[in-house]
Amino acid sequence: LRNRSGCTSSRTGSPSVRAMDRTIQPSSPKARATYGAMVLPGLVGLAWLRGRWEGSGYREWPGEEKIKFAQQVDFAENGGDYLHYLAQAFEVDDDGRPTKPLFMETGFWRPLPDGTVDVVMCSPDGFAEAWYGKLQPGRLDLVTDAVVRTPDAKVAYTAGRRLYGTVEGKLMYSFDRATETEPLRPFVWATLQRA
Repeated sequence: LRNRSGCTSSRTGSPSVRAMDRTIQPSSPKARATYGAMVLPGLVGLAWLRGRWEGSGYREWPGEEKIKFAQQVDFAENGGDYLHYLAQAFEVDDDGRPTKPLFMETGFWRPLPDGTVDVVMCSPDGFAEAWYGKLQPGRLDLVTDAVVRTPDAKVAYTAGRRLYGTVEGKLMYSFDRATETEPLRPFVWATLQRA
């Protein structure tokens, strides 16, 4: 057997080595090319998200100018039954070159045995969120369970809904947001490709 680092090991090793070997290999060549050679069993449902995605999108909110942005999103694993998420977006000039940071968020995506997913995220804008949703092949709908704000958070954000999905190999997502003054409405959307 080969672990994620490519080293060959046997099942007779220590418990930690045996735990690292708890992987499955995707069955088709296309799945192996898309998801990599090995996937932890608990992450199979989220395997389509793994890796780095790059692309562009828009942010729009009442009273603010619509902004086009460039974005990089990473879904990484470290051997646990969760993915680490890091998203960074930058305003761009007319040539598509990044000019300044727009937003950033990080968190953990944890698939559960019942086909649901728990997500926790935080942002330097003063928000922490708990999300939950139902996992479907190549699609994930999330809604907030809780949004916590610091006293000086930039916006009185109260609730959200996100949709992630793959269409023809591209990752598309949308984020609808509600605040104390605005009902749930589209806020951010983007189309990303594997980097």
